[in-house]
Amino acid sequence: MGGFFGVAAKESCTFDLFFGTDYHSHLGTRRAGMAVYSEEGFRKSIHNIEGTPFRTKFEKELKTLNGKYGIGCISDFEAQPILVRSHHGTFAITTVSKINNADEIVREIIESRTHFFEMSNGEINPTELVAAIINQKDNLIDGIKYALEIVDGSLSLLLLTPKGVYAARDKLGRTPIVIGKRDDAYCASFESFAFQNLGYSTERELGPGEVVVMNEEGVRTLVAPGDKMKICTFLWVYYGYPAATYEGVNVEQMRYNCGKLLARRDDADVDVVAGVPDSGVAHAVGYANESGIPFSRPFIKYTPTWPRSFMPIIQTKRDLIAKMKLLPVGDLIKDKKLLLIDDSIVRGTQLRETTEFLYESGAKEVHIRPACPPLLFGCKYLNFSRSRSEMELIGRRVIKELEGDCEMTPELLAEYADPDSEKYQAMVDGICKKLNFTSLRFHRLDDMLESVGIDPDHLCTYCWNGKE
Repeated sequence: MGGFFGVAAKESCTFDLFFGTDYHSHLGTRRAGMAVYSEEGFRKSIHNIEGTPFRTKFEKELKTLNGKYGIGCISDFEAQPILVRSHHGTFAITTVSKINNADEIVREIIESRTHFFEMSNGEINPTELVAAIINQKDNLIDGIKYALEIVDGSLSLLLLTPKGVYAARDKLGRTPIVIGKRDDAYCASFESFAFQNLGYSTERELGPGEVVVMNEEGVRTLVAPGDKMKICTFLWVYYGYPAATYEGVNVEQMRYNCGKLLARRDDADVDVVAGVPDSGVAHAVGYANESGIPFSRPFIKYTPTWPRSFMPIIQTKRDLIAKMKLLPVGDLIKDKKLLLIDDSIVRGTQLRETTEFLYESGAKEVHIRPACPPLLFGCKYLNFSRSRSEMELIGRRVIKELEGDCEMTPELLAEYADPDSEKYQAMVDGICKKLNFTSLRFHRLDDMLESVGIDPDHLCTYCWNGKE
């Protein structure tokens, strides 16, 4: 994933840019950067922030990053923002993107004798590729429109020029951009809460495919929004910070709704309800409030130094951190029947280890209630994970065990995605047994969409049902 923040101010934008970008730190922990423009030109800084907070890396450089206009980002993988000199002039650009047809686009552009720098993993920086796409057209607006059109996957961006900051939301609105307003400045942000403590009020959210340019005087629409939207539902379930709001729906409130609807379909005989920190906690609160079963915190996440557990690329390291960051509270576990809510089950490794240490700490039973349906398809639209095969998903592995070498056709997977089918129940039972849970019940897709509360046609559900 990743997130970004842009500012256009009458005076210096540096303070707002620094803290607005920092407020996106939950979306990535590997790379971060800021770029500003002043009458003296562009200045840029990029750092590796693995194991180091954003503020620690950048606060010493703030005096050198003065300007009225600026963009900043937190990124899981690529170094950005990048600074580009082209026939459009000089500009800085940052993106939140997943470009499935990158190789095809690169081949077409290289034919015009353009070159790209490879990153350490051998891939081309997606943000550099987007800049190259934009440079294929005669002006920036046409270039941005072209990039949004040809990218298969998702693309939202901020682009910094001497005239202001351009913001463009993905053509199907898979990721958000919200505009904030203050008397002396405007901002564009992935997360709606990132500017609230800086004195901005929410002006509006950009629509799908909308392109705007903002300076210190205002925000002007250059490309009108489209009608079709497929925003990622997982933003509410997991990625989004509790204070964030997308399409008018707050993340924390949606999670309460999830827990409430989970409880209405459940009949578990348990002593307490708990959530896996951090994203599972609000779901658990909603469940406890609806069911009347007490909410408890039988384990605590150690947050001062442990990064997000899925960040390390090496699976063994990811598993180690997943285990070490959660500290059991023995007095709240021993001899208890626990119902545990997590945002999702992906590979199952972390939740299995969590369950095991609950048993080791004296739990009688551990009942698992994920806040979303089984994940059966790898995400095509966001960098939800770097899994290279859908067989890393616990649901897919269990289906293979049940079906043998049978081809995973869309029709077969549709049966397993149907919560009222026998195949679905067999898959759930298989996951439960493999991960050593006392019982397992997933959130239904229809209930999860009801938990969001907006038109289901506007929500992307691909990772659960494979529907585009």
